[in-house]
Amino acid sequence: MRREPIDPAGIEWTRVSPKYLRVRLAGWAIGSAIFLLIFSVPLILLLTGVLPRIPLLPAVLLPAVAIIIAAWRGLLLPRQVRAIGYAERNEDLLVRQGIFFQRTMVVPYGRMQYVDVAVGPIERALGLCTVKLHTASPGTNAEIPGLPSSEGARLREQLSARGEAKLAGL
Repeated sequence: MRREPIDPAGIEWTRVSPKYLRVRLAGWAIGSAIFLLIFSVPLILLLTGVLPRIPLLPAVLLPAVAIIIAAWRGLLLPRQVRAIGYAERNEDLLVRQGIFFQRTMVVPYGRMQYVDVAVGPIERALGLCTVKLHTASPGTNAEIPGLPSSEGARLREQLSARGEAKLAGL
């Protein structure tokens, strides 16, 4: 994984599964279809003669804009998935994401209240899960999507044990 300017030096990032791209593509396809359908309503009403007074240019431009936006979002998805990663350190967990708006979050083990593993239907079919980290402050909650189920279970147990050890040491 390429080092970004906001990343701490010397960190070895663990990437999410490449299969997670399929999950994101499924969501993108469904969202884009709904977006295109809504933006096509004026054109459909014009072509069917229900509302013949709608100007042709805006009726054609709306679906065209929806297609361009959907295509742009679809092209970004592979890079967005590759940008997601995490790194376990002695005192905390680092979680990073984003291409244009990058974010590297530090979650101290001692601040973790509980670790949750969630699985949706598409993730389940691909053998993936999302690990959610809940802390004392909602601003430091984090999640790592697209992990293989075995890695998600391992990470949940590892982070829970480290969190308990840090709390016991207080």
